[in-house]
Amino acid sequence: MAPNHPDRPKRHEALEQWFKSMNHIMQEKPVKGILQSIDDFFKQPFPYSPIHIDLYETDTEYEVTAELPGIKKDQISIDVINNSLTITVNKSESSTEVNDINQSQRHRSSMQKSSRTIPFSQPINERKIRASYIDGLLKIKIAKKPGKKIDIIIDQD
Repeated sequence: MAPNHPDRPKRHEALEQWFKSMNHIMQEKPVKGILQSIDDFFKQPFPYSPIHIDLYETDTEYEVTAELPGIKKDQISIDVINNSLTITVNKSESSTEVNDINQSQRHRSSMQKSSRTIPFSQPINERKIRASYIDGLLKIKIAKKPGKKIDIIIDQD
């Protein structure tokens, strides 16, 4: 097609009109909400990382330390089952945005659950467990069950 062809301005206008229409569609609901959700996901796909835990052991107890920044005490549960400790965090958030111009509301809620289980090599005393939570740091002290020591004797047969 020659550069000065009479259909060239019409095609340019048609293409420009098509782009304007697509832009308008992308700004309308529900497409805009879907696209915003996709953008939000890729900005922060995994907002809650796994629980970081350190385990220390002495002759008489285990000490478990978990870093839980931004978590409230009531979002944490600690369970002891079959000689292991499980720390679970349930974090839920909700928000509402009101747009007076469009007379619309947008509600968002999310629930995130993360847990870690620590098995212990020695039996633990479930009655002697203490936990504290200060400034995002969970500390749990678990007493070991004292075992029975067996002396070996030399048999002279």
